[in-house]
Amino acid sequence: MQRILLKQSINITVFCIALISLVPSAIHAQTTKDVSTSRIFREMQASKQQVKSSGMRRDTATFAAGCYWCVEAQYKELNGVDTVISGFTGGTTPNPTYEQVAKGTTGYAEACNVIYDPSKISYTELLAAFFVVHDPTQLNRQGDEIGTEYRSAIFYHNAEQKKLSEYYIKRLNEEKVYPTSIVTQVQPYTIFYKAGKNDQNYYAKNPIAPYCTKVIQPKLDRFKKVFQEKLKR
Repeated sequence: MQRILLKQSINITVFCIALISLVPSAIHAQTTKDVSTSRIFREMQASKQQVKSSGMRRDTATFAAGCYWCVEAQYKELNGVDTVISGFTGGTTPNPTYEQVAKGTTGYAEACNVIYDPSKISYTELLAAFFVVHDPTQLNRQGDEIGTEYRSAIFYHNAEQKKLSEYYIKRLNEEKVYPTSIVTQVQPYTIFYKAGKNDQNYYAKNPIAPYCTKVIQPKLDRFKKVFQEKLKR
């Protein structure tokens, strides 16, 4: 709801006050710390295992992890990631608008297509990032943003992506890296609707906007600390 108010330019003062009370998820901060110091995470982060190549010089991974502005800003920092596109996937309504998705009735999740160079970064490394960019134990929400559109999901493009996603979710749960079980859905990638122009590269274009300073920046700072050896120079 807070992001809807922002986009509709309804009483920015009230919106800023609401954001001040929004804690960028103490739960998220704790689980980020837990996963990034675990043995399984270090294994994922160091992995160079690739999915079976089709000969393409670029591949795509698709992740839903709450607000796509947050996810986009973090993945763009990784060396080997060429482009991150914000949009909607996993639903049924043709050509959904942001307002329709925000009602939680279309089945769509806010998601990002991460286009990357497999010679520079592996799918498993992107999975490691997925478990840092958000809290995968929160069902249909991230922090104060609630609804199925903010659900945690991996949309696989082939059988190998599916296998790796399910394998590492199983390992993380078995090793009890998180205090509760991961609720991330693993679903086939179908149709992806690109979000509007104003929603692409949002953080880079609006670094001092209240949502960026109060929500995105703290997450981005944590992400950069965890992946400092894998960031673009």
